[in-house]
Formats: sequence, C-alpha cells, structure tokens
Amino acid sequence: MNLMNVVEKEYAVSNNYPDFKAGDTITVHYKIKEGNKERIQQFRGTVLQIRGSKHTQTFTVRKMSGNIGVERIFPIGSPFIEKIDLNKRGKVRRARIFYFRERTGKKAKIREKKY
Repeated sequence: MNLMNVVEKEYAVSNNYPDFKAGDTITVHYKIKEGNKERIQQFRGTVLQIRGSKHTQTFTVRKMSGNIGVERIFPIGSPFIEKIDLNKRGKVRRARIFYFRERTGKKAKIREKKY
C-alpha cells in the first residue's frame, strides 16, 4: 500500500462546499487572524482554475479591485475557509480561463448559464 494514501486518509477533511468550476462567480468567506483577534473576510470573484485532487486541491479566484486585478489561491482543505457561496454559474468552454486576465470592460464578462 502506498504511504501517501495512508496519510491522505488519516488527515482527510470533509467539507460541504458547493460544486463549482472555472467561470463561476463565488464568494469565499475566509478567516483572518490579526494579533489575538479573528475576523471573517469575504473574497468575491471569478474562478480561473481548479487544480490538484483530494485534499491537495486548490482553486484560483480573481476579482477586480478598482482597476487592478487581484488573484488569490485557496487550498480546498484549508481550515481557514468558513464557507463558499456560489453566486453565478458561468458559461465557459475551458477548464482554465487565463485569457480572462487580459480582458477589460465588456469583454471581461462571462455569460451566465441558464437552467
């Protein structure tokens, strides 16, 4: 038996996050410690990619802060993630939408998936 599989089973964390993929707009509620205080900060943006598997999985979220694009990488198994809200489902054809970084204005919109 592979030693990595044994360690993964032992440290597995079960989280009930919604099913999201690249192009979706999500809000990540993230715990931040400042000294002895702890608060929850929200990071709302578009998912650019999801990579990895199981507890090593990470996802990249990009938001615009003024005219500057801010990207943040979150590990899916992080104990600092309080919850993830799915705001909009996006209609994209790729699993990694790095072309989205160069887009500005109306070109930077992602069509919403209708149900």
